[in-house]
Amino acid sequence: MANAAVNNTLEATEREATTKNAARRVRVAGQVPAVVYGAGKNSQTVSVDPRQVKRILYSETGHNTIVDLKLGSEQTKAMIVDWQFEPIKGGLLHVDFKRIAMDKALRVNVPVHLIGEAAGVKLEGGIMEQVLREVEIECLPADIPGHIDVDVSGLAFGQMVRVSDLPHGEKLKFITDANQMVAHVIAIKEVVEVAPDAVAADAAAGAAEPEVVKKGKQEVEGAEGADKAADKGGDKKDDKKEKKK
Repeated sequence: MANAAVNNTLEATEREATTKNAARRVRVAGQVPAVVYGAGKNSQTVSVDPRQVKRILYSETGHNTIVDLKLGSEQTKAMIVDWQFEPIKGGLLHVDFKRIAMDKALRVNVPVHLIGEAAGVKLEGGIMEQVLREVEIECLPADIPGHIDVDVSGLAFGQMVRVSDLPHGEKLKFITDANQMVAHVIAIKEVVEVAPDAVAADAAAGAAEPEVVKKGKQEVEGAEGADKAADKGGDKKDDKKEKKK
């Protein structure tokens, strides 16, 4: 497991107060604008080599890497705490560095890597779902791990790994809730497909129902009409009988 406290020296150059034009000139010159702050000192606007910053960000320890930031005759321990990339071309636009003291604990987020193939996946046909991909820890800068590995090979179907199950020594303190789930083995969700014939049959049945109602209504209306006609005819016959009398 890689450790964040590796030897990385990054040279910085002091630059003028931050403005859009000044930042643009820095980028045209092949550098990237940056700010250094923390440790009870005033913030400083500097410029750094974007290639060196990308090398640090894409390393195994990533932004948790501790660097020796060299500015003129001064050198300080620092970490990258924020950065911005151009959305289209992917160029580095800005970087924030924070000064750190090696004897003071820090809170950082560290990635969690799952190692091995779970028994619930290999033997029981389940799938591994990783719910939590990083955890927040507190430790001294020299003890920051690049990532935390957890062996899931013994994980059966329905079982889970919690934060409390992650390996760690006395040097690390987990800030993330110990009961929070990191990963578990779950069943594969089956998608039930309806056959086209069944869909067509349901559609035909649905279309036939209004016809039945309509036909029944007509029959009822016809019966009512026949009854009215019969009543009317009866009335006429009664009238004729009255006249004959």
